[in-house]
Amino acid sequence: MKYSLQFSDAIHILAYIEIFQDTNLLSSEMIASSIETNPANVRKIMSQLKKSGLILTKTGKAQPTLALAPDKISLLDVYKSIEGNTNLIQVDPKTNPNCVVGANIQEALAESYERLQQKAEEEMAQIKLADLIQKIAHLEKEKRPENIGLIERFL
Repeated sequence: MKYSLQFSDAIHILAYIEIFQDTNLLSSEMIASSIETNPANVRKIMSQLKKSGLILTKTGKAQPTLALAPDKISLLDVYKSIEGNTNLIQVDPKTNPNCVVGANIQEALAESYERLQQKAEEEMAQIKLADLIQKIAHLEKEKRPENIGLIERFL
């Protein structure tokens, strides 16, 4: 089963941009080293975030900024910018129509999956980027207190 890490990477990028604002550490190469991916993947995700109005970029200089305050960006906003209207849980569309289960599984799961999608979106809308950045700051303070200068404004 294939799954995408782009949602997680997009949240990572947004948090990185906010935490490292006003530094020289905002190039796609630096962000990619934090995610442990390649810079082209970072640029692709940032392009989607820009199109969705979540970040602002300037041509020529690596100084991306959040377009909204972190407390105005929900996980649902990020998810929709990356995945569009794709549901979190997908029913396998290729099942055997000549089988009792295969012929009926999609229809049997549809209502349950829709309820799960609605609940997940409601929860995602409640979780803000600011909450995650604050959690990152607290974790960093515990693990590496020498970085307090970088993260203290988020505590």
